[in-house]
Amino acid sequence: MKKLGIILTLIFLVLVGIYFFIFKPEKYEESDLYTEILQRGKLRVGINTDSKPFGFYDKNWEIKGYDADLARYIAQYILKSPNAVEFFPVTPANRMLKVSTGELDMVIATVTITPQREEIIDFSIPYDYAGQALLVRSDSRITSIADLAGQNVGVVFGTTAEKNMLSLAPEATIIGFRNYRVAYEALKKRKIDALTSDDTILSAFAFEDKSVKLLPKRYSREPYGIALRQGKSTQRLRENINFAITDMKNRNKIIRLRKKWGL
Repeated sequence: MKKLGIILTLIFLVLVGIYFFIFKPEKYEESDLYTEILQRGKLRVGINTDSKPFGFYDKNWEIKGYDADLARYIAQYILKSPNAVEFFPVTPANRMLKVSTGELDMVIATVTITPQREEIIDFSIPYDYAGQALLVRSDSRITSIADLAGQNVGVVFGTTAEKNMLSLAPEATIIGFRNYRVAYEALKKRKIDALTSDDTILSAFAFEDKSVKLLPKRYSREPYGIALRQGKSTQRLRENINFAITDMKNRNKIIRLRKKWGL
């Protein structure tokens, strides 16, 4: 029986080889996403909804923030209307999957460009930069990353901070959370001693709540990019996004966005 199975497998492989050699079927080509977007008339954008000032719900449950404004500008550039965009909440843990599978056209959610991520998704040119920082309670004796040995440090799953902390503070106990709000509440309730993430996100907590403080030291310089599905199907879209970002920089719109959202 085993020998028969091997023979049948070989026959199958030979038949497949003959099919491709004789008939030479045309290679499947992915449809162009930029063309799809023009026909659809809407951008499908993944965004964080708990990372003020980049993406959050306001009191009317409308999505606001720096990344939301950036998405609307790109919609204006591509579809001639800032309202031609539909937002979908994502988390650091699921955003890569949602864009790589084509569920979303793009993700604008403080995604740091890294070589590891570039193996599975494509990025626009950087639109802004952040640095990894530490948020602690105002009465904390922690003054730098050197004080984290033996301490409980919170990270959000799927962020670069999660990986960085393993090398920056190997003697700390790393505790993961599903989003920034839950991690922040854990810090307030003394379940963790520090929370680490991008300074651009942590600064909002420190600005609104004087019971916590953002330490001055930065431990990285991380470029934010717009994440796209990898491959030729997103090439035209990526080019147009890059043109839009460059145009925003040339017109000082990025600077104005930073000022608007207190960055």
